Amino acid sequence: MLGLLVWLLIGGVVGWLAGMIMRDNNGTLVNIVVGIVGSFIGGLIFARGGINDAPITVTSFIVSLIGAVVLLAVVNLVRRGSVR
Repeated sequence: MLGLLVWLLIGGVVGWLAGMIMRDNNGTLVNIVVGIVGSFIGGLIFARGGINDAPITVTSFIVSLIGAVVLLAVVNLVRRGSVR
């Protein structure tokens, strides 16, 4: 249970940072959700699904951030038709 809460917290921070990197105005809640989902997707792509089992490291944080930025770019592309 504690691992899930930490994973959600890190995903929220990553989403917030991804929103700042992309200079996005979707709102904090959308960025947090995108960060959580993007972290999961980044873990699946880069770490072959092992990121959730690994301890929090700089590498896992960067992988999560990359996944969140890519997902946020896709969300912006769908919502506005451009990626900024």
